[in-house]
Amino acid sequence: MGVKQRGICILGATGSIGQNTLDVVARHPDRYRVVALSGHVRDEEMFSLCQRFRPAYAVMSHDDAAARLEQRLRQADLDGIRVLAGPAALAQIASLPEVDDVMAAIVGAAGLLPTLAAVQAGKRILLANKECLVMAGALFMDRVRQHGVTLLPIDSEHNAVFQCMLGRQGVRRILLTASGGPFRQTPLDGFAAITPVEACAHPKWKMGRKISVDSATMMNKGLEVIEAYWLFGLPVDAVEVLIHPQSIVHSLVEYVDGSVLAQLGNPDMRTPIAHALAYPERIHSGVSYLDLARQGELTFEAPDPQRFPCLPLAYAALRAGGSAATVLNAANEVAVQAFLDREIAFLQIARLIEDALGVVSAPACATVEEILAVDTLARAFGREWVARHRARPGGKSRAAAT
Repeated sequence: MGVKQRGICILGATGSIGQNTLDVVARHPDRYRVVALSGHVRDEEMFSLCQRFRPAYAVMSHDDAAARLEQRLRQADLDGIRVLAGPAALAQIASLPEVDDVMAAIVGAAGLLPTLAAVQAGKRILLANKECLVMAGALFMDRVRQHGVTLLPIDSEHNAVFQCMLGRQGVRRILLTASGGPFRQTPLDGFAAITPVEACAHPKWKMGRKISVDSATMMNKGLEVIEAYWLFGLPVDAVEVLIHPQSIVHSLVEYVDGSVLAQLGNPDMRTPIAHALAYPERIHSGVSYLDLARQGELTFEAPDPQRFPCLPLAYAALRAGGSAATVLNAANEVAVQAFLDREIAFLQIARLIEDALGVVSAPACATVEEILAVDTLARAFGREWVARHRARPGGKSRAAAT
């Protein structure tokens, strides 16, 4: 008797997580059927995915991208694929009756509402969008419990903790590993000149530009600390970060008896994706097997808060409670985009976030609307901050020049 084929919806199909998910899915056509895909604005890439996987639905963020995709599909005699656009369409495909699993891989705050729609529709959630928990941790987890939803983490670190955590009893702490990014050994006096190209050149992982910058500042790890706090229900001080440049040990769980369980594997996102897709079974992911003898040494070190100021800012937001993490996330998104657009310098990313946490009101929020209102205020503050400090052609910010 064959395995029941599961319907898959991938939110963020044209990103790195989405493409890795489709790689694993394609290896197991008997197990998985692609029902719906969403992308942002890259209609050429979405067209290629539609040609290969023939989803029933394809969603783009904007109407013009959707129109271009629809025209391409019509010319290729693939007009049976329904093309939609906008946030409401994302929620629609995440809630389709024929969908069993939703890969939530949209980057940033834009992923919150469609992922919540999938939760409320009772889908199994494969969570790669950490902002759902950073922005709305209490509300999101309440909805997960309310609807009896299975929530499976995709981030390699959280997936590793999930695999190593034998229930919560006796857990002393969890250790989230971090590669240290491209600037782990860069002299501090060189940070002022860091360019977007350099920040996006991750030594181990191939990722999108935003998450690559987050890895360079270690804000990505800060967001993961907040995510782990909500996923695993441990005290703030029981979630720690450890730099591990080889990216072979993906995270560890320490128990009160002194035992430490770790999950190891080659640095390839297809491993946690395959684990979540098949859970509680195991399937081949396409990842090469780990050869520890060939790998050689594995090293670890504590993160330097002077080198990575975004990490302590994330802890501060988590401890502050209310919607401080929402402010943190929104300010970071604005700051990273401004850095990528060469409007502010690398070192100004943390400064913007710190100022936002000190200025923007962050009350406890009981509804999605209240959370989004805080998000809007924090983004407005961030844009005003960038306008005041925007770098001049010579590289110095206006504030530095005055």
